[in-house]
Amino acid sequence: MGELMEVDNKKWLVLYTKPRNEKKVAERLSKNGFEVYCPLIKTLRQWSDRKKKVEIPMFSSYVFIHIDEKNRQLPLHDQGVMNYVYWLGKPAVVRQSEMEAFRHIAENGEEVIVEGNGMQKGDFIEIKEGAFKGMSGIIDKTNKHQLTVYIEQLDCKVSFKYNG
Repeated sequence: MGELMEVDNKKWLVLYTKPRNEKKVAERLSKNGFEVYCPLIKTLRQWSDRKKKVEIPMFSSYVFIHIDEKNRQLPLHDQGVMNYVYWLGKPAVVRQSEMEAFRHIAENGEEVIVEGNGMQKGDFIEIKEGAFKGMSGIIDKTNKHQLTVYIEQLDCKVSFKYNG
């Protein structure tokens, strides 16, 4: 019964890492017994001589860790960890539903194509299909081929291909 209560006290917090250290931090902390998550997305990168699909972190310099208060200081000893991300003076807590959304996006790797006419910056939209189904947001910017939307549930901006 004591173990069950300990699990209930765990929260998803956000570690701020040194630049380009997300994967290494997640790997080291995982090897040390911590439950961590570094969502990765596939992207096409262009070099001078070739193009290659690579996996990059969905969020630069962020790694999520499921941890209780008594162990919260331990990950800060990792060489790639700078600190926790704070909100109103306390470590920022990520809701389980948000973690599930991140996992869904990273695992499905769906390319979302938005269709519509006359969408402009500041317009409120609701996403009806794809990895972001059921979420809503405000259009941050738009051009002929791309739409950037601030999604409050995820507290981030997401870019979509746009056919308008």
